[in-house]
Amino acid sequence: MSKTNLPKVSFFKVYKNAKRILKNPLPFHRENFEKLGDIFEVRLGLTSRAIFARDPGLAKHILQKQHRKYYKSDLQSKELAKYVGEGLLTANGDKWLKQRRLIQPAFHKKKLEAIVQTIRETIKEELSKVKPNRSIDIHPFMGDLAFNVVGKSLFSYTDTSNTIERLKQITDAAQRSLIKEIRQPYKRWWFYFTGQIRNTLKQTQEARDILYEIIEERRQSGKEYDDLLDMLLEAKYDDGQGMDNEQLIDEILILFIAGYETTSNALSFTLMLLAKHPQIQEKVYNEAIASNGKNISFVEQGTKYPYTKQCIEESMRLFPPAYFADRVPIENDEYDGFVFEKGAMLLVSLYEIHRHKDFWENPDQFDPDRFHVDKKKDHVNCYFPFGAGPRMCIGNSFAMYEMIFAISELVKRYHIATDVKEIEINPLITLKPENAILSFELR
Repeated sequence: MSKTNLPKVSFFKVYKNAKRILKNPLPFHRENFEKLGDIFEVRLGLTSRAIFARDPGLAKHILQKQHRKYYKSDLQSKELAKYVGEGLLTANGDKWLKQRRLIQPAFHKKKLEAIVQTIRETIKEELSKVKPNRSIDIHPFMGDLAFNVVGKSLFSYTDTSNTIERLKQITDAAQRSLIKEIRQPYKRWWFYFTGQIRNTLKQTQEARDILYEIIEERRQSGKEYDDLLDMLLEAKYDDGQGMDNEQLIDEILILFIAGYETTSNALSFTLMLLAKHPQIQEKVYNEAIASNGKNISFVEQGTKYPYTKQCIEESMRLFPPAYFADRVPIENDEYDGFVFEKGAMLLVSLYEIHRHKDFWENPDQFDPDRFHVDKKKDHVNCYFPFGAGPRMCIGNSFAMYEMIFAISELVKRYHIATDVKEIEINPLITLKPENAILSFELR
């Protein structure tokens, strides 16, 4: 990469800050952005390096305008893929395009209408477990809710033997293992030597075995459930063939991770923000009771619950679950005078873009009115909650519907409060809340 005097962060500085980077790298990145500007290079070892950026124009460039020149980095296409397989999230090139074309129709809003009732019933069932007048960490609760919504929407599964819970445990363990490998690449040999990676791979094989049994049981049953698994089984490539079981498992694991992880995080952050802003919470409540219990479709979600949606959008600005975008150019490319050489690692901080004072007024303030229909266009080029371009999250409509329904149902039933002064974060593969303690009082 070349541009005059590109600022650099030395490997010595990275190593010196290793402990705090392992715990939470975002303050370290913020310090470097504030000191060095919106793009700089970080030395990760004797030969490895990465380019960090918080330029929304560059984000649009690599994710949308010139996306064909960029692949996802080894962080996802190799490191994450070894645990979850080569599915939509981790595949590159022709393999990704082939899978996207195959799976996209299953996530069309008209197709998703078939599972609306499942989503609503699952959310109501999970919310009935809330115990009023006591404080709880809402993140594990939202994790269970989101995981069950995905599980039942995917394969109408009634969990009588804690199978879904076991899948959740395995995906969580894989994420914890991977984040250590990513943040401490110089200790990779140690993770192999001590068997940590081997043990994680053993667990992920257990998850694959569980899903294989579920898929085979469905294939042999001859029954139709109108769920996502039915849609995936019915999907055909151009040659008329469907996905084999191994590819199906790859895609299901990706849907579990992407569908449950990001949604549970976004729900938790939104509830924390509503608890800390009771006047905004009351507006959500008034919107919820005005609906008179009417069910909404995927098409109606934005028009029936506009303010609730604005709150979720603003929450995902402040705390984007996918807080970084990683790409590697497969050929030399240029942007704004910078030349990105083939194979260079680019890490674009969506978290920093969403809080950049040049693009947002009072960027650290929770203000859902930013996303009023008359103002949204002002931020279209600096807001990436679901990514951008052809690889934008395939389940964004599914996730937004689930979140709108869950938030409105919860606020309709309870007044939500918190004594937490500042929302803490735990950046793993996705951005998670830490100590999200809330209390619920019946309205």
